[in-house]
Amino acid sequence: MRKSLIVISGPSGAGKTTIIKRILSDPELKDKIMFSVSHTTRKKRKGEKEGEDYFFVSEKEFREMIEKGEFLEWAEVHGNLYGTHKNNIEKAEEENKILLLDIDVQGAEKIREKMKEKAVFVFIRPSSIEELKKRLISRGDTPEKEIEKRIKDAQKEIEEEKKFDFVIINDNLEHAVNKLKEIAKKVISENQK
Repeated sequence: MRKSLIVISGPSGAGKTTIIKRILSDPELKDKIMFSVSHTTRKKRKGEKEGEDYFFVSEKEFREMIEKGEFLEWAEVHGNLYGTHKNNIEKAEEENKILLLDIDVQGAEKIREKMKEKAVFVFIRPSSIEELKKRLISRGDTPEKEIEKRIKDAQKEIEEEKKFDFVIINDNLEHAVNKLKEIAKKVISENQK
C-alpha cells in the first residue's frame, strides 16, 4: 500500500519544528509535501502565524469540532488541546502530496490505530534530557514549572520511540534534516511507482 502520511513525533523542544521547516522549504521536496496545520487551544508563541503554524481556537470551538467528528486525531498535551483536522488529508490527496504531520506521541498512536498502513512514523529526540532542558529554557517563553512538566512528559515519550519506524537523534541539525529528507524522498519515490 502507498504511504501518504509522514507522522513526526517527539518531545517538546526536540527540534521538530525547525527540522520540518527546513524540509518544507527544500526545493526538491516543497512541491511534493504538504504540512498538516493542527488546531490548538494553546496561546500563540512569538513569531507564530495563524493558519501556518497552527489554527488557534478556543476550547469551546475545539470541543464543538470534536463533537462534530472533524478530527482524525486529537489529544490533550501539556494542558492544551491539539488536533489534526480531516480536511488536511483530503486536501493532500486532492493535490497528490504526502501529508507531513507534527503531532505528539498520543496523536501518533491514534493515527497508528486508524491508518497504520498509510503512514511512516518518525520519532525525533534530542541526545539527552539535559540537552532538552537547555533547549526549553533557551526558548525563554516557558515557565520553570512548565519546563519540569515537559521534561517528565519527555521521559515517558522517549519510552515510546520503539513503536516508530525511524528514530532521529537531533544532536546535529544538518544531520537530522538530512535523515528526515532521506525518509521523505523514499516515501515520495515509492508513492510515484
